[in-house]
This record gives sequence, C-alpha cells and structure tokens, in this order.
Amino acid sequence: MLVSACLLGEACRYDGRSQRSERVLAALEGKAVIPMCPEAAAGLGIPRPPVDLAGGTGVDVWAGRARALTRETREDRTPEFQDGARQALEAARRFDATVALLKEKSPSCGSQRVYESGVLRPGEGITTALLRADGRTVVSDEDL
Repeated sequence: MLVSACLLGEACRYDGRSQRSERVLAALEGKAVIPMCPEAAAGLGIPRPPVDLAGGTGVDVWAGRARALTRETREDRTPEFQDGARQALEAARRFDATVALLKEKSPSCGSQRVYESGVLRPGEGITTALLRADGRTVVSDEDL
C-alpha cells in the first residue's frame, strides 16, 4: 500500500512537520507499506512555500485547466507537482500497490477536499487524480 510519508511520521510537509497518525499506524500494522511524499520526491524542499490549486482540482491540472501555485507569490509549481505524482505512480506500479492511503487536503494527496485559491473545496489533488486515472484506489486518512 502506498502511504503519505507524513502520516507515518516523516517530517516532509510543506511546513517541515509530520502528520504522524497513530490511527493510520494502527491500521497499517502488519501490512506492506511504501512511504511516499510526491512533493519532496519532486525536489520541492522541506520546508517549502504552501501551494494551492488554482482553476480547479487535480483532474483539471492534468487536463491543463488548472495550476498549482504558491499561496503568497503565485509561483507556478505545476510541473514539480506533476513530476511528484508520476513518481508516486511509478512506485505504485513497481511495488504493485493497488491502494493508496493519502493525506487529506493536500494539493497532491487530497482525495475528497483540496485548497483551491485559499478555500477548502471538494475535489482531489494532483497525485490522487493520476493514481485514480490508473485504476488505483485512493483512501483518505480521515476515513480511518
């Protein structure tokens, strides 16, 4: 199972912290886990400026209708987010992970809600959209 590394305790979030979840760790006990942070994998650094989607959700990013922009300077980070998503998909394929347990609200990993232009809206992140398009199941950490 592909899992957001921040949920496992890795300090890889944009703010340099983890989102270690005892609930997630308990649910994963005894299971094969592939930790992944698409944003860190793409070389965005830790910490890094927060990013919101602009113009839509992760599906819209892949369709060319939306972008991933830093909150303050509006710098376009779409290519890096897409690169990280591709790396996550490659890891899922390499290890035959059909399910991903990802961090909700993330512009990469959100599966139900993401920040679009500073507002939390229904939708999915860039990595989630790519994994789902490849037929993989994505589950939110908030559903455990």
